[in-house]
Amino acid sequence: MIRSWHLGDDRQSLVLASFDDRLPEAVYWGPALPTGENLETLSAAALADVTGGMVDRNAGLSLCPEASESFPGQTGLTARNASGAPLMPSFRFESETASEHGLTLVFADNSLDLSLVFDLVLTPETSLLKLQTRLESADEITVDWLAAPVLPVPAHTGEMIEFSGRWCAEFLTRRLPFAPGARVRDNRTGRTDHAHFPGLVVCNAGTSNTAGEAFAFHYGWSGGHKMVAEELADGRRQVQFGHATASLASGRHFVSAPLYATYSATGFNGAAVRFQRHVRDHVVQGARTPRPVHYNCWEAVYFKHDLDELKAIASQAADLGAERFVLDDGWFGRRDDDTSSLGDWVIDKRKYPDGLTPLIDHIKALGMEFGIWFEPEMVNEDSDLCRAHPDWVLGHADQIRGRQQLVLDMSNQEVRDYLYAHIADVLKNNDIGYIKWDHNRILPVVDAEQAEGFYELVDRLRSDFPAVEIESCSSGGGRIDFGVLERTHRVWLSDSNDALERQRIQHDAALFLPASVTGSHVGPRHCHTSGRTLDIRLRAWTAAQRHMGFEMDPRELTEAEAETLRNVTSWWKANRDWMMKADILRLDSADPAVIAEQQLAGDGSRFVAFAALTRPSDQILPRPLRLTGLDPQGRYRLSLVNRDEAPRLSRGAPLLKHQDLEASGQYLMSHGLTLPWRFPETVWVVEGERL
Repeated sequence: MIRSWHLGDDRQSLVLASFDDRLPEAVYWGPALPTGENLETLSAAALADVTGGMVDRNAGLSLCPEASESFPGQTGLTARNASGAPLMPSFRFESETASEHGLTLVFADNSLDLSLVFDLVLTPETSLLKLQTRLESADEITVDWLAAPVLPVPAHTGEMIEFSGRWCAEFLTRRLPFAPGARVRDNRTGRTDHAHFPGLVVCNAGTSNTAGEAFAFHYGWSGGHKMVAEELADGRRQVQFGHATASLASGRHFVSAPLYATYSATGFNGAAVRFQRHVRDHVVQGARTPRPVHYNCWEAVYFKHDLDELKAIASQAADLGAERFVLDDGWFGRRDDDTSSLGDWVIDKRKYPDGLTPLIDHIKALGMEFGIWFEPEMVNEDSDLCRAHPDWVLGHADQIRGRQQLVLDMSNQEVRDYLYAHIADVLKNNDIGYIKWDHNRILPVVDAEQAEGFYELVDRLRSDFPAVEIESCSSGGGRIDFGVLERTHRVWLSDSNDALERQRIQHDAALFLPASVTGSHVGPRHCHTSGRTLDIRLRAWTAAQRHMGFEMDPRELTEAEAETLRNVTSWWKANRDWMMKADILRLDSADPAVIAEQQLAGDGSRFVAFAALTRPSDQILPRPLRLTGLDPQGRYRLSLVNRDEAPRLSRGAPLLKHQDLEASGQYLMSHGLTLPWRFPETVWVVEGERL
């Protein structure tokens, strides 16, 4: 007996089959199948042969591969009963519930009083699968591993792209071959983490940004996670995501975070656009429109808060085009450095004798919104909170410190109530429209309840202060995922404001994140995290590729630099309405020194292309930059926005250097743009309009 189900649209199809009421297997995942395809026949056709040295029936690579089936690889569930004995369930079909775009399948092991539920949805607007696993037990059990619904990847895919990184170098990609055995990433930091972004892309050797097949995954969870990409001895391949090993508390109810997945026949961009649109249109809720230009004071003053100085900085920031002023770390307790006062969320009367009102009034008079920094989940030993409640600290007393701080136990309701009361008091008594929510160290223990407690606190604040936007920061990009984005409106991509580093980080983060949620700031002339000194034009145009802001002391700017920043900011404001809704398309550059992207309006009517030369090129002259996503038969007018930046060594006369270009989409995608020669550490900006 075969039961079969189909989730699909005009871009992809996922076919599931249950054989003899066993757990369902994904027997097909790929390009959209034609209407009327016989699913039972496809399911039967997917059954593999058996030969010598094998068991008599292949264990199913199901949505939760079972140990009871003698599955030869990573199983989807590892659990123990109250006495510690391993549980070996054998689930059978119980029921199904179909909706317009989704499916819920229930399987049970009645002898163990266990139910396994799969919630499967295909979002029609974005063609993104959202998949979750639930486990229900009549008795209390311990679950060491529960995978979100497990998907296979085809044998013809030979490579995977995984994500690693570090502080100030997030979203590093590595392209690895599939080979017999398992690639396992068990992130036990207790947060998403710089080194463990929960994403994976499976592809062919020839897949590029603009062509080829890709199967892309993201696990939407802000705590530690585990990823398994495995090739079995028989050649089958599976991808599993779930919470970090042994991070779940014992209980009767268990649920994975959502696994988001999609198939693309049009290269990495096909998958990236679906993730970007889904985050922008379905995950993030209540973001301010238009997106305001930020100013953050951290790299201007650090912990040294002086009211008159901050007022002067705010005035200059407003003159440059800022629309939101964010007061960073140092406004509370006795916070003069990073050794004290975390947890004491009371305004420092030494620095602000009349409270924050004088500063806020000044900022509001300049036409800017006021925002403020918190790091609620952390505490310093030198704080009134820690002295009063050492029992609220997560982990043992002699643990290694991180950034001079400890972690509060967010599973404790008293902790969450304390934090809510103090944050709410600041919000109630001050005109605040924005919170920068920081999280500056890994956790001493791996505990899913820590992330769940964080979610509960943010959800409570969002409910009571719906007009307040929240930015997720975790030493930069240490907590970026769809789980945190369900509760926030913006992520701080990296603590690096080095524009060259940002070009690479932004480029790779665009595989999952839209511009509207990705903060990017113009940093100081001399970057304190890299030691590099970079031109204002590169810094400004790099920030203008995402949600733009400034994070430097504006008093360091020359008048020429200030004018450049005003001009780029004005350009961004004039274009932000459509750019913040545009698709970010990564361009395949023929020169490895060039990082290039094209932001294309949803209706295809206009675009802007950015091409950054990040280091000296090995080429004498720039190679043509091929665009993508255009109508081959359409005609476009293109203009080089910053043609006045061409250096004297650009001695020729390429057309765009002197005038606009009109050409077909076919030409622009097949031949590409001939751009002027330029120095390293510069970026060309090209606007395009469909005629």
